Amino acid sequence: MTYKIGVVGLGVMGHNLALNMERNGFPVAGYDLDAAKTKAFLEGPAVGKNIIGVDSPAALMQVLEKPRRILLMVPAGAPVDSAIAHLKPHLEPGDILIDGGNSFFMDTERRNKALEGEGFNFIGTGVSGGEEGALWGPAIMPGGQKEAWEATAPIFRAIAAKAEDGEPCVAYMGPRGAGHYVKMVHNGIEYGDMQLIAEIYDILHRGLGLSAHELHEIFAEWNEGELKSYLIEITANIFNKMDCETGRPLLDMILDEAQQKGTGKWTSQTALDIGGPIPTINAAVESRILSSLKSQRVIASRVIHGPKPEYKGDKQCLIDAARQALHASKITSYAQGMGLLRIASDEYKYDLNLSEIAKIWRAGCIIRASLLGDIMSAYQRDPSLANLLLDDSFRAAVESRQEAWRFTVQTAIGMGIPALALSASLAYFDAYRSERLPANLTQAQRDYFGAHTYRRIDCDGVFHTDWATVEAGV
Repeated sequence: MTYKIGVVGLGVMGHNLALNMERNGFPVAGYDLDAAKTKAFLEGPAVGKNIIGVDSPAALMQVLEKPRRILLMVPAGAPVDSAIAHLKPHLEPGDILIDGGNSFFMDTERRNKALEGEGFNFIGTGVSGGEEGALWGPAIMPGGQKEAWEATAPIFRAIAAKAEDGEPCVAYMGPRGAGHYVKMVHNGIEYGDMQLIAEIYDILHRGLGLSAHELHEIFAEWNEGELKSYLIEITANIFNKMDCETGRPLLDMILDEAQQKGTGKWTSQTALDIGGPIPTINAAVESRILSSLKSQRVIASRVIHGPKPEYKGDKQCLIDAARQALHASKITSYAQGMGLLRIASDEYKYDLNLSEIAKIWRAGCIIRASLLGDIMSAYQRDPSLANLLLDDSFRAAVESRQEAWRFTVQTAIGMGIPALALSASLAYFDAYRSERLPANLTQAQRDYFGAHTYRRIDCDGVFHTDWATVEAGV
């Protein structure tokens, strides 16, 4: 018997994807350098299923259907290169390697080009949804050779999450590293979304003194409306979880130090490289870094003083404003992420379809939200849409909430509660809608100290001024 696909790396994600594929009619051959993992998988979750284990790359190739499709589920970075080197001597021209980890897109670019030069295909595939998504249906973002995608598409479509309209949450993203680029931006938006939610929680918890139970009820209600999303849903659940040891809300017992694996940072770094403004995502990355300075913050809290985080106004008024501020900020954050994808598509010649990307993010992935259906529709109405804020429906949604948005940010500032992402989202909105920004002064300064020249508003050309000899105007 031949098997439809091989899975290399039988950790939780690898073996869950293998189970998903087998359940959907695709027999799987599994392989792991750690023979104990293979044994535990075969004697545990894979018992009675059309899944076999092998003990070497050569044995894996012997049982796979040609062209061979091999999914690598190993940690990003050097382990991917090591796995490729381990398998490559046993491959034949036309075989397909699939990297399903969170690899940096430029590594995927390098691997794709190198393997293509040797006659092999390489698909860099973003997979979002965590362990549960891997087992029951993730959002999948493959990029690489088009013919390789077509050879793997039946499997990916079968195992992907299904949106409410039944459409599988997978589509071909584009050549080379396009799939991992889209997944990276997905994770950047995820960083922004999580930070926005955390800041709203801080305002309501510290500022209003709301209990975990009250916050659970508020977020559960929000998840029934315009904010309906996976992250709002799990946030409501988190508020409701009690600590068995202390009897207090478990959230209160967790150290306020958020870790990161680097995908958000990559988004910020590459955005700077190609000139894509994403201040909400940048603020989210910086907020996690600030949270890591726990010991410094403890000392600072004792010697640096500011306003007391206490709101004396109408509680319900601030709760309602916070909901609107969160919705407006989320729209702005998505506008930044989709705008970055558009810039990157031109920069790297990916030819990304933004409507298709929003479409496959509607289910399975971490940022799945009802909002994504509206984003998909906006790009269907106008595929050349430069920014979500220019779409009539999104512009109206943000404009109608900006008073509450400003009130929420101003209130947080007044109470001394940091709101880096909320503030950055609002500042982006104000900057984007401003016909004139103070960059004229910045450019004048650059010309003053570095002779970097400037352009004028009243005529064409490039100009330089000897500023030191210019007399002050009367």
